[in-house]
Amino acid sequence: MSFKGNVNRLFNRAGYSLHRLYGARRSDLLKRLSIGLVFDVGAAKGSYGLEIRRHGYVGEIVSFEPLDAAYGLLLTTSKNDPKWTTVKTALGESKSKAVINVAGNSDSSSLLPMLSTHSNAAPQANYVGTQEVNVETLDFLMEGQLYAPSNRFIKIDTQGFEKQVLNGAMRTLASVVAVELEMSLVPLYEGGMLISECIDLMASLGFVPHWLEPGFRDPTTQQLLQMDGIFVRNSD
Repeated sequence: MSFKGNVNRLFNRAGYSLHRLYGARRSDLLKRLSIGLVFDVGAAKGSYGLEIRRHGYVGEIVSFEPLDAAYGLLLTTSKNDPKWTTVKTALGESKSKAVINVAGNSDSSSLLPMLSTHSNAAPQANYVGTQEVNVETLDFLMEGQLYAPSNRFIKIDTQGFEKQVLNGAMRTLASVVAVELEMSLVPLYEGGMLISECIDLMASLGFVPHWLEPGFRDPTTQQLLQMDGIFVRNSD
């Protein structure tokens, strides 16, 4: 194998090891916080739900995904799991119809316009179409839903639309003890929050940073563009 091949192999192994480390760390947190219900907002094909299951989470999962193709795969992924519920909708701060931009890689699809910083770093994520979707609030969808009383965890991966999702979940947040957000370090979607805004907003809601996980990088410059952050309710 060439030197370049060896280097790539080492980096791939390191990335896989880090992914496993972060998954195990998240699993440990879910156990320590006695989480019994995970809201998986922006579920795509269901990889997040599979990951927390793989690391030992046995409680309820409710996954939200608006795109037709991704939701079809999510149904297949979750169909044999009796504690995994799926809902075909986008989440936001009010009930509406909206047009979502469909990305070439699906995972980067967003209700917001994509900026050149993102498209230049990941041309495969460029928008290739649109789809009309329903937008609901988490508060409305959870009204009257019967889940066993338990500590709750929200993961939001909505490509810049995180603030709107939180604005529509203010009542639900009363029973939430931790929130995981995808956060941009530079503008990637028009109107999306940057990491400093995320931290300030979560502080105003009573949550403090617990840990950060490096995410999307520009493959040419290696500049870090996104991170995932978990915020835990401040007990002080």
